[in-house]
Amino acid sequence: MTTADERASEPGELDVTERTRLRRMRHKGSHRREDLEAVLDAGFLCHLGVTVDGTPMVVPTVYGRDGERLYLHGSVASRSLVQAPGRAVCVTVTHVDGLVLARSVFEHGVNYRSAMIYGVPRTVTDPEEKLRGLRALTEQCTPGQWEYARQPSRKELAATALVALDLDEASVKTASGPPDDGDGPDAELGLWAGVLPVVTTLGAPVADPVLPPGVEPPAHVVQRTGQVVGGGAPA
Repeated sequence: MTTADERASEPGELDVTERTRLRRMRHKGSHRREDLEAVLDAGFLCHLGVTVDGTPMVVPTVYGRDGERLYLHGSVASRSLVQAPGRAVCVTVTHVDGLVLARSVFEHGVNYRSAMIYGVPRTVTDPEEKLRGLRALTEQCTPGQWEYARQPSRKELAATALVALDLDEASVKTASGPPDDGDGPDAELGLWAGVLPVVTTLGAPVADPVLPPGVEPPAHVVQRTGQVVGGGAPA
């Protein structure tokens, strides 16, 4: 059984467990809750790792953060979500900020921000919490869309599985900056080195071709045009 580290967490710090203890490159890691929330709030896509029928399965899915809880959803027929409750899972979120191109292949790398969350999710059955969780998912992707679009019917809610995962056991790792070989022997090679930024932006809205004339995208959708997905300036 995973147990918390002997030291008590400081205010704003997550408890350190054997699964979240930083063993390699500890200077790139963090157990601060604000760092975890920053990584989660910058995106909407995660990967859910769970064992299904004795076989590891990693499923990409959208998520929504509501305070200190993460919500994941899918069809009630989804094997990953059906089997996740009651079992330990690992959820990861990663933002790639740049390709680090060094003078030597050995020093190449990636600038990134990532979070790894462990826990045992529970199935959300309370109708009010289910709506709150689905709202968090919708707003995570496009703020303002929950109030704009038609909200789920009872039949649609019955066909949707929603699980909740508390953000109690997690760690964050980030890497940024230029290559590390600028002050070594390879600096004399005269080769270019630096960072190739990776930036994902939202494009202009593309209308459904069956929309009747005169139906324009709402302001909250137009405002998303050109926004960076992933949260900010690559190093």
